[in-house]
Order: sequence, then structure tokens, then C-alpha cells
Amino acid sequence: MSHFRNKVVWITGASSGIGEALAYRFANEGARLILSARRSDELERVKKTCNLPDDRVLTLPMDVSQIEQIPDKAKIALERFGKVDVLVNNAGVSHWMRINELSMEVLHKVMTTNFTGSVALTKAVLPGMLEQKSGQIIVISSILGKIVTAKQAAYNASKHALHGFFDTLRAEYGKSGIKVLIVCPGFVRTNVARNSLDRDGNPINKQSPLIENGLDPAYVAQKIVRAAANGKEEILIAGTKEKAAVWLKRYFPALFSKIIAESRLA
Repeated sequence: MSHFRNKVVWITGASSGIGEALAYRFANEGARLILSARRSDELERVKKTCNLPDDRVLTLPMDVSQIEQIPDKAKIALERFGKVDVLVNNAGVSHWMRINELSMEVLHKVMTTNFTGSVALTKAVLPGMLEQKSGQIIVISSILGKIVTAKQAAYNASKHALHGFFDTLRAEYGKSGIKVLIVCPGFVRTNVARNSLDRDGNPINKQSPLIENGLDPAYVAQKIVRAAANGKEEILIAGTKEKAAVWLKRYFPALFSKIIAESRLA
């Protein structure tokens, strides 16, 4: 029997990319799903593809950057299913500009979507998890939660912040039945580059060759669900070059900094 059969799994950013792939994977595992993203039409498409009865899947459109709405969204989810067993904090947005060109508005949007929204949603479901003495938080961070690249300062910062907060959550509530899995993907074939914000806060609508040639989201989702079932605390899903960069940053930080500063992305 699947580890996630009949578990209630809430996925943000479920309308595309890793979130969409996770929806299909958890559906195959027999989970009951709450699917959230900003685009209700895309959520309905994902729901239909999951091929689950209506009583086993709820589409709950939301923008996690609108944190004042999160308690009401959580109330709807809990009224529908009574609990949340697994929360997947996947919603995110990036940007593409140097720090001197980075407006505070764009910085705030990135940090609120990637970090504060995840924290607010986690806090909304955590009391119920503590009451039932079980629950799992899956955090889709990034390899940029461990290293950095140029022109993504706010994104880098938001992913580093996720590690600090959710490692602390694990430390505080691990003995209370709460598990935390932090996922660090490298390049994955998603729309993250195309949806990256320009200096005015609008999507750049330009794909990156590195992303286009990245890992298949379905493969990444498979790795995530397996790691969650096995109670892993952190996983890195990336190619050889990305893994080498993490190793270099850890053991030879000065050399890593020099390479990054001289890269074509800088």
C-alpha cells in the first residue's frame, strides 16, 4: 500500500512545472489533493488530468503573496477534508536583473511569494498537524538555496531564507511528529525563467536554454515523493555541474566566488 494513500496533500503552484507533476504523482499514490495556484482554469485542467473523483480533489485558487487571504483559504481546505497531512510549498517566482536595478517592489514580490507566503501557509496548517501529532512539510527550494548566481539576488535570498526557517521548524517540532523535507532542484524544464520578473515587475517571456535542457518535472516529482515517503530531510536533484558547484561552494568558497563573478551570467 502506498505511504500516501488517503493522505490529504495540499500543493501550491500546482498549475504547472514541478507542482503539476507532483499532483499527478500524488494522485497515482492514492492521495486526496488540494491544488492551489493563481490560475483557476489551469488548476481545473490539472484536476481533470489527475482523474480523481470530485470528492478526492479540491481546486483552491490563491496567490500566496496575498498572505492576508491565507487563513480563509486554509479554513476552506480544512472544512472540505478535515485535515492536511502533507503541505507542499512549491509556489515561486524569480527575476532577472542586477541588484542596482532591482526595485524594492520586485524584491518584495519575490520574497513574499517564495518565502513569506510559504511561512504563512505553513503556520495556518501547523496547529492541526500538531493536534494530530503528525504532518509533513515539503519545501521546494532550489540549488540556489545553497549557492548563488548573478542577477537573481532576491530569488537567491528567498531560497536561502526557506532553509533557515524550515530547518528551524524541524528542530522545534520534529519530536512532535512534524517532518520537513527541503528539496533543492537544479535546472528543471518549467516556466520559471519565462515567468521571471523584469525591473517593472512584468514577466520577461524569455526562456533559458539551461531550463529548456533541464530535468523532466515528472522525474523530479518521482524523486520528491520517494524521498518524502522515506522521511528524508533534504535532497538535491540536479545535474553533475550543479552538484559540483555546491561542493565547490562548500569546500572552496573563494574559488566559487571567482568563477561566479567571471561567468557569462554575471
